[in-house]
Amino acid sequence: MRDPGLPSLDQLRVFIAVIDHGGFAHAARALHRTQSVISYTIANLEEQLNIALLDRSKRKPVLTEAGKALLADARAVSLKVDGMRARAKALSAGLEAEVSVVVDVMFSTCKLVRILHAFQKEFPTVAMRLRTEALGAVTQLVLEQECHIGISGWMPGTPDTIERQSCGFVTMVPVAAPEHPLAQIEGIIPSTVLREHTQLVLTDRSTLTKGQDFGVLALRDWRLGDLSSKHALLRSGIGWGNMPVEFVQWDLDAGRLVQLHISEGSAFSFPLYVIRRGDEEPGPATRWLMQQFLELEQPGAPLPNHDMRPVPVAGDPGVSHMYHRLSDQSEAAKPKGEPKGKTKPAPPIAEVPPGLAAPSPISLRRR
Repeated sequence: MRDPGLPSLDQLRVFIAVIDHGGFAHAARALHRTQSVISYTIANLEEQLNIALLDRSKRKPVLTEAGKALLADARAVSLKVDGMRARAKALSAGLEAEVSVVVDVMFSTCKLVRILHAFQKEFPTVAMRLRTEALGAVTQLVLEQECHIGISGWMPGTPDTIERQSCGFVTMVPVAAPEHPLAQIEGIIPSTVLREHTQLVLTDRSTLTKGQDFGVLALRDWRLGDLSSKHALLRSGIGWGNMPVEFVQWDLDAGRLVQLHISEGSAFSFPLYVIRRGDEEPGPATRWLMQQFLELEQPGAPLPNHDMRPVPVAGDPGVSHMYHRLSDQSEAAKPKGEPKGKTKPAPPIAEVPPGLAAPSPISLRRR
């Protein structure tokens, strides 16, 4: 038996049209050809493949078993060619073939998913390459041109090549498991007590922040490579640490974690920026994506009280961290008779996916 020949794209599309339109006559009208041309094309295709694709013994042609199997291949080839043509058209108009983005692990997953859904609808022919990193690793990937843009936290000594624009902030809260010794302390926990307990800290995979610590207060710490591992160890009671409130809100509501009220403040802001290389001009899809992130910082939203520099920890000039305090209920504003340092305000409410009930929001005012 001879090997199958090489069918043409036109033959495959005629084959698909006969099935989709329910026969030779309907396919001929849809393709603006005569019925005889359609029949001849299918016969040539069957000759090329050396196999019968249609059973013509009935009034309406029916796929043979081989035809059913090869129809899927025909559709796949046709779709691939259509996709290639669409991408070529987009490229000729200046649209990128691919957009690469690196996002800080602290960034809201819910917001990221919504933005990427919109991107897919707006630019269906543009491929997306997404990476998640922490701290200086985000900047390093953009700096080394491995990613077009990044969503990065604040970082000291950002290279001059990098341009950044604010896109809001993430609210961070110090937490521990209910059975952890720090969770048993009522009132404000002083820094001297915090230092005696192991702190779980997210590590930086890059060299840009080598030798620098952010938000590290304890004398003993564990360095972790990803946020999920840190979350799991916090719930197990191994140590305490700062986490995005959106990431742990359901654990706080369920009692699996407890928010700590420390002398540094029970809620902090982690500023976020859209970054890119200033010596490169972003394409249309990249610019559109950047704009979606920038629009997250809405006018009138509670802003962190920071000046883009690390804030020294009170009582310990040798330790500093990059989080900027969001004030809880001030001591002066507490009702008369209420013991100072005893009130434990609820943490900020995270964004909850549709269909899930969200706790009542609270107010966070700047100190």
